[in-house]
Amino acid sequence: MHGLGRLAEIAELRDGPEGDQVVEIEVHRHGRSSTSVMCTEHQLILKMQFTLAMPERIIPAMQRVIPCVLMRAGTSRGPFFLREWLPADDTARDEALIGAIGASDLLQVDGVGGGSTLTSKVAIVSPSSHPGCDVDYLFAQVGVGQKSVDTRPNCGNMLSGVAPFAIEQGLVQARDGETTVRVFNVNTRSRIDVTVQTPARHVRYDGDTGIDGVAGTAAPIRLNFLDAWGSVTGALFPTGRRIDTIHGIDVSCIDAAMPLVIMRAGDLGLNGREAPAELDANTALLARIEAIRCAAGEAMGLGDVSGSVIPKPMIASEGDDADSITSRYFTPRRCHASHAVTGAIGIATAYALPGTVASSDARRTGVRSIAVLHPQGRIEVEVAIEGLGDEARVQRAALVRTARKILQGDLHLPPYVFSKAPQGDNPMKRLIAPALAAAALATTAPLALAYPDKPITVVVPTAPGGGNDAMARVIGQKLGPLLGQSVIVDNRAGANGAIASEFAARAAPDGHTVMFGYIATHAMNPALQKLRYDPVADFAPVGLVGYSPTLMVANTSVQIKDVKDLVAQLKAKPDRYTYASAGNGTAPHFAAELFKLNAGVVMLGAPYKGSAPAITDTIGGQTQFMFPSLYTALPHVKAGKLRALAVAGPQRSPLLPDVPTLKEAGVDGVDVRQWYGFFVPAKTPKPIVDQINKALNQVLADPEVVKRLAEHGADVEASTPEQFGALVKGELAKWKSVVQRAKLTAD
Repeated sequence: MHGLGRLAEIAELRDGPEGDQVVEIEVHRHGRSSTSVMCTEHQLILKMQFTLAMPERIIPAMQRVIPCVLMRAGTSRGPFFLREWLPADDTARDEALIGAIGASDLLQVDGVGGGSTLTSKVAIVSPSSHPGCDVDYLFAQVGVGQKSVDTRPNCGNMLSGVAPFAIEQGLVQARDGETTVRVFNVNTRSRIDVTVQTPARHVRYDGDTGIDGVAGTAAPIRLNFLDAWGSVTGALFPTGRRIDTIHGIDVSCIDAAMPLVIMRAGDLGLNGREAPAELDANTALLARIEAIRCAAGEAMGLGDVSGSVIPKPMIASEGDDADSITSRYFTPRRCHASHAVTGAIGIATAYALPGTVASSDARRTGVRSIAVLHPQGRIEVEVAIEGLGDEARVQRAALVRTARKILQGDLHLPPYVFSKAPQGDNPMKRLIAPALAAAALATTAPLALAYPDKPITVVVPTAPGGGNDAMARVIGQKLGPLLGQSVIVDNRAGANGAIASEFAARAAPDGHTVMFGYIATHAMNPALQKLRYDPVADFAPVGLVGYSPTLMVANTSVQIKDVKDLVAQLKAKPDRYTYASAGNGTAPHFAAELFKLNAGVVMLGAPYKGSAPAITDTIGGQTQFMFPSLYTALPHVKAGKLRALAVAGPQRSPLLPDVPTLKEAGVDGVDVRQWYGFFVPAKTPKPIVDQINKALNQVLADPEVVKRLAEHGADVEASTPEQFGALVKGELAKWKSVVQRAKLTAD
């Protein structure tokens, strides 16, 4: 069980020797039963304190498990976390990062680090609290061989993984083709537009773009730095000069994406083309560079930087031509094996502007491409320059990186990294509360001492990128912290939701597998055909999430005036147009068939494996019409990629007030309001169902959740398990009647 490891395996409520209800707890150690404790509910706290105080038993209890995504981003690598996955307290957060990386030793064998500063990086992402930005990105540089976490610098390489991570975690909805995510870097308080490839609204990692320092090729990720100049110190040249002399060496102290101190290679007796290993072996040189760096930090207003990684020192020399410069970037006490993105932005800025130790002889304005040559190749930086001479300024800078998701799962943090038990994972609280609740119920049934005791899987019956997937992720992000475990979204598309439904129905009835069901999986598809699961008998309803109207949309190139014109064209030429659906037995399928029935027209249907590919082909013109949920369709309608014709429901949507209902447009009887909710397998204990329902309703009362769902056309509505169960039974009967009346089949 979570919190106590697997110490307390059994707890039962029994009659005590004097007739009192007592809890019997059997404690296991190393796989063997070692002790049994009997107590009343009032004695339970004292007994558990006694048991937990024993050192050999408390150690496993401190193990903490958190979700983690390990990514290669640019030429760096490290774990990516949502902020809510980590302890709320900054001290505990940093201890968790130290444990994740394994910072305590040089090889980092007890973590996911790679024994290098390039692989000791962490990205922490959260919804943005800054106007106009989508996500906040906090970068953390974790020590190598030392327990340290520095959140003062930024990392542009890790930045390239932020947008893919944010999209896949549901913080940002992907667009078809490519998606631009505006990232607010918390470290430097600057904005960066990150553009990733998202065909069919899925993040694409594979592609033909190569970057030096990384094997193979991948999909391009474009980073466009909007206001990185002076973001840390408040000025592009924080000393007030473009060249300073420190310890007899001319340097340029510049704050461009990262505070830097740039030196000429020749002034240090170097040619600038030395290999990193050669520079690292020159201890006298490293000591000299460090002395200059520390003095520069003081001059830049950064104070004592001896314990910080900023400013970063750089050595500049001539490039291969007028549009390139050679650089050696330090991290800061070792030479980078390739080059940092932020360092490339900084050296390109110094090269493009006049008066620095690295300035180009060319004086140009407008957009200029500058190649930063490093030990493993080059980084192409596009800079936009405005003005001449001392008035010249870099407006923006952009470059291309790539990223790769390596693995996603649970990260186990050892107890030794924490100075105290992390908040929110108190073993005593997690053990006692269920036991006392059971005592209050006066039940003699065996009781699981703590639920949940492992990550919770939310099974989604559609492909990533659709409305169901987006809603499940929005709710799952908030649900996990309330239940004290990570929530993993498991997309199991296919067979119109039957694959996911069968899987969830046959899962262990312990509350660790939850299904995000909806009108298709628990009413329409079962009404249409016989399936290998029963939507009522095989599931225990947990709670309603809400509703979303169905919208009739058209490809923008279709030559029709309105619904009345469409009906006239179809009556004149049946099968002239084709509609897309998320599969037979889904809401888009039923809505289209009801439209045909009530309008008296014929239109071909094209079933897809989910709403995402169906709507993609409708946008592309392979199909002409579709009846998706408003949640799914709204972003495309707002972007002008789809045309909204009518609402298949009883009233107009306030998000599209000018779009009539189908009844107003002349076609009555098409009322398909899609609903969504959570289910668990049948025979899941009622206390667990109630616990999930309580947490779910708390999430649905969160104004942020309500706002995010409402922005896409979904109306939140909570319920009790009993109310939701009655809704499912009523909907199943309703759609069975529709199937009979419309003579629908699964073919």
